[in-house]
Amino acid sequence: MSRFFSKKYEKLVPYVPGEQPKDNKYIKLNTNESPYPPSKKAIRESLKAAKRLQLYPDPECTYLTSELANLLGVRKDEVLLTNGSDEILNFIFMAFCDEDHPAVFPDITYGFYKVFAQINNVPYEEIPLKDDFTIDISDYIGIGKNIFIANPNAPTGISITLSDIEKIASSNPENIVVIDEAYVDFGGESAVGLINKFDNLIVTQTFSKSRSMAGARLGFGVANSEIIRDLNTIKYSTNPYNINSMTMAAGLGCVKDEDYTQRNCREIIKTRNETVKELEKIGFTCTNSTSNFIFAKHERIDGETIYMQLKSRGILVRHFTGEKIKEYNRITVGTQKQMKALIKTLKTILEVE
Repeated sequence: MSRFFSKKYEKLVPYVPGEQPKDNKYIKLNTNESPYPPSKKAIRESLKAAKRLQLYPDPECTYLTSELANLLGVRKDEVLLTNGSDEILNFIFMAFCDEDHPAVFPDITYGFYKVFAQINNVPYEEIPLKDDFTIDISDYIGIGKNIFIANPNAPTGISITLSDIEKIASSNPENIVVIDEAYVDFGGESAVGLINKFDNLIVTQTFSKSRSMAGARLGFGVANSEIIRDLNTIKYSTNPYNINSMTMAAGLGCVKDEDYTQRNCREIIKTRNETVKELEKIGFTCTNSTSNFIFAKHERIDGETIYMQLKSRGILVRHFTGEKIKEYNRITVGTQKQMKALIKTLKTILEVE
């Protein structure tokens, strides 16, 4: 680091994104992107918006917010659009977390929670998952801290129930409870319908996974209008034009083509379930994933070796080095053709028929 870098960040460990190769030689199953292109309506609307790039985008995202609210069954003042769901998560840490309101989240979960806590100087606690990688709900009952839970969790893919979320939210009435639903469209249950029952609940989602728009950077949060007003205070104090015109337009086209999104989700779920069966046949153990990825380990070959062997053969998956999960690899669900190639390559590595 340079001699000018602030000492308040000298111990900051940044989030490490998955590999993004600059060529096409890999079957890319490492960053949970959709294997399917964006909706044609999204592309068409984005191209229209490109003709008006000399103008600032609408800071209120008026039309997209209205259409998305209708889709979700909430009021438009209960929705905030952001630059990916990462931005609204950071807004939440900025708005509601401090020395008197620390954060808590599982020890194995989305790596950005810890980074957001550190960069915002927020005290935090990591609560261990159980041995089977599930969350022990009792750990969060009445804990008296701001709670962040990815549901389904990453990288395990395991969900908790709406009943569990209600127990957590009701037992922590003076604290924010954040349910990060980046992967909810692949088999989880959304908590959006609970926001008017619990005024401390915030649900975040993204267009990056089920809506095939990872490259556009679009996310959102849903909560009661007072919380959204607080988050808008942070937004307008940092970057009022946080959604560019082409992304906003693409998002609007996507929301108007929900059938396309749901078809893709059904196909990904089907492919995931078929792939899990094939993996188990050749000695893998998989968690009960309700996401667009599979978390798997092999009975006799370590996770890093499998990762490296796959990479050398042109297939990228995500390997984590944490002690509890180092034997696992996270495998994004691609097309059926891509997953068949994965299974075929694994059989070669494992020397099985």
